[in-house]
Amino acid sequence: MRMELATAAGIPGRPNEDWAATVLPASGQGGGLVLLDGVTPPRGDDGCVHSVPWFTARLGGSLVELSGSRRDLTLREILAESIRRTADTHRPLCDLSHVRTPQATVVMVRWDGSEIEHLILSDSVLLLESPDGTVRALLDDRLDRLPPGSLASEAIADAQVRNKEGGFFTAAADPAVAHRAVTGRTPLAEVRAVAAMTDGASRWTEMFGEGDWTDCLGVLRKEGPQGLIDRVRALEDADTDRTRLRRSKTHDDATAVYAKL
Repeated sequence: MRMELATAAGIPGRPNEDWAATVLPASGQGGGLVLLDGVTPPRGDDGCVHSVPWFTARLGGSLVELSGSRRDLTLREILAESIRRTADTHRPLCDLSHVRTPQATVVMVRWDGSEIEHLILSDSVLLLESPDGTVRALLDDRLDRLPPGSLASEAIADAQVRNKEGGFFTAAADPAVAHRAVTGRTPLAEVRAVAAMTDGASRWTEMFGEGDWTDCLGVLRKEGPQGLIDRVRALEDADTDRTRLRRSKTHDDATAVYAKL
């Protein structure tokens, strides 16, 4: 088994809001990974005295602990408990009902000798590669299915679709959001490699169209997560007329994890 991880902050000197870790072995067998992409709040009050990196570190730490030690809990149960734990650590000081209370996208994967479990919440990406080289992308596509204009501004998104029915969901302070996550199980014999990426790394396919998900996993296999991130950064720097970037950040925090089982 080989597991690799790389991350790069979007802006030098600014804290990276992504968070990732691997678990090996989990409860004495198999393994797992956790990947979070912290949601950058707009300038102004978000009701919380803590930073997004503070939140992702605490949520991620709980997810790793429970996914590695509690085989009796499903990934949804682990996410719900971890959100609850994290909320309890700052509830006395912060307004956790604020629409922009610290929050993150989530990818969780856990495997043992027989199967792989997965959980995805919001727009990070999970890839499963079969022994014959076929790559399956597992996504929470609710952002892609939003009504036109829903993301026209941060104010509109916050009022109409962020963590709302008919919109999209992130891990914030409500444990019930775990039931909104995309989950599933795959026989271990049908998977030879797993990859997870925040949207800053998946830009190679989703924004710049340099290749499909099979090509993307090929880059991860041959060049590793850092190689993929380096490719993304080169594409971002080259897009001086913002043909692809448009209104997006020039550089976003980018994290990728690759595991060959």
